[in-house]
Amino acid sequence: MQTTYGTRHRTVEAVLCDMDNTLFDLVGAKREACRCVVDYLGTGDPEALFQQFLNGTYGFEDHRNIRDYLDGLGAYQPGTFDVCCRTYEDVKLDLVEAYPGVEETLRCLQNAGIRLAVATDAESFQARRRLEKTGLIDYFEVVVTPEVSGKRKPEPDSLLYAIRRLDTAPAKAMMVGDSPNRDIAPGRLLGMVTAFAAYGDWRGRGAADVEADIILGEFSELPGHLGITDR
Repeated sequence: MQTTYGTRHRTVEAVLCDMDNTLFDLVGAKREACRCVVDYLGTGDPEALFQQFLNGTYGFEDHRNIRDYLDGLGAYQPGTFDVCCRTYEDVKLDLVEAYPGVEETLRCLQNAGIRLAVATDAESFQARRRLEKTGLIDYFEVVVTPEVSGKRKPEPDSLLYAIRRLDTAPAKAMMVGDSPNRDIAPGRLLGMVTAFAAYGDWRGRGAADVEADIILGEFSELPGHLGITDR
């Protein structure tokens, strides 16, 4: 089934989703994982550890951020580092749950004939673990990571790879994500319909400043924007 996007008279036959903070709250799980690491250490500040992941030295999920944090505390030991990494990963994964209405919405889109893909900057191993944990993996025909496409967003390679795999064209596809720069911008560059996941905007950028075709207060609003009424 092809669904006409009414505002711009566009036919949308495929939806690409960012994963973290679009399908589920990774940042909330990550903050709690940082708190548990600090609890194990018996010293430090959970927010400082969380900010360590944001300083741009390494990737957002790179364990070297934990190593540097331990170095800063004077607490680095190989055994301590290993326990901290395991604690961080175990707690984070355990707390990852789909946002309310996500699974039902994906099922609705799938039943309407909309083809679905994930385009994420997470590593393939992490992406699969999270999608399996949340029970969402079977809704997606394609899961594209930088290991698959060769580039991270905002480069458009992951989006283009997913579009090709779904056998559609950018003009007939939608990109849904929580990052104006990494999701909405490459989608617009390719001529896709774009939907900003304002509910996952943990940085508080302000939806009014995002140049997206659609602003989503929650993921479950998506079918309505696509003219799908049979839920």
